[in-house]
Amino acid sequence: MSKSLGFKVSVSFVNIFALPFFFVLLYGSGFVGAKLGLPHSTPLSFLSLRFMAAGLILLIIAKLIGNQLPNWREAIHISVAGSLTVCLFSVGVFVSIDMGLSPAVSALIVALQPILVALFARKLVNEQLNLAQWFGLLFGFLGVIVVVIDSIETTSFSWGAIAISVLALFGVTFGSLYQKRYCADMEIFFGGAIQSLVSGLICLALLPFFESFKVVWTGEFIISLVYMVVGVSLGALSLLYIMIQRGEVSRVASVFYLVPVSAAVSAYLLFGETIESTTLFGASIIALGIFLTNRKSQNNMVVSMNK
Repeated sequence: MSKSLGFKVSVSFVNIFALPFFFVLLYGSGFVGAKLGLPHSTPLSFLSLRFMAAGLILLIIAKLIGNQLPNWREAIHISVAGSLTVCLFSVGVFVSIDMGLSPAVSALIVALQPILVALFARKLVNEQLNLAQWFGLLFGFLGVIVVVIDSIETTSFSWGAIAISVLALFGVTFGSLYQKRYCADMEIFFGGAIQSLVSGLICLALLPFFESFKVVWTGEFIISLVYMVVGVSLGALSLLYIMIQRGEVSRVASVFYLVPVSAAVSAYLLFGETIESTTLFGASIIALGIFLTNRKSQNNMVVSMNK
């Protein structure tokens, strides 16, 4: 094998397997991290601390490695994308769970994201799915239903909490599309810093209207906060931005189907929760769906970005 071919294989492996694997691992376990910290804090208090801490750390990293500071126009686009993908999504998930919505139902609602992204991607970013890829997205959603069905059967529903969770769904959907269209090539650390700091300021602005600032600094809360800052805001979101830069947004979105599976495994490792056989069966269906969505074909997805 030539050095050139070996390099291409390595890059392909990173893009197709390594980045999505670590993103799903970090992002899915974030639901467990939230479960650990929310009993000791109100949602907006937790998120304000998380976003401001993550933003400051990312800002320091960006300065140390010499990232180029975006201009004002780029910074506005980055802020809009972050307010949707980071802030609205996180606030929606945290508040809906705090209102009593089970993580299983929240995961099912958010699992509609790949389908919504695919529906709007053709209009907004000129991406078009072929028939096999549409089947892949449907298989993925079916797999998520199988994974969470046992939890949903014993869940009481709150329509207010469901509405908030739907807002989170629209946040991450249109935030991803906006980022792909207007700021896909942003510097990861400076861009991430802007998005985290803007999200933190929004949460701080909302605090007086919806809740009082409340944090009980227990060991569990500190562990949860550190993980959500380092593992999710610095780790998972940076990987998401890289994947959006390197690939079609519809394909990147399909990876979200595995987040409930990652959350279930994390809950098993940290809290001893049982992994049902349906979880493993659902995971296999999701894997098939992601394979169909991402496989190359003669009628592959056409991408023509207008920047």
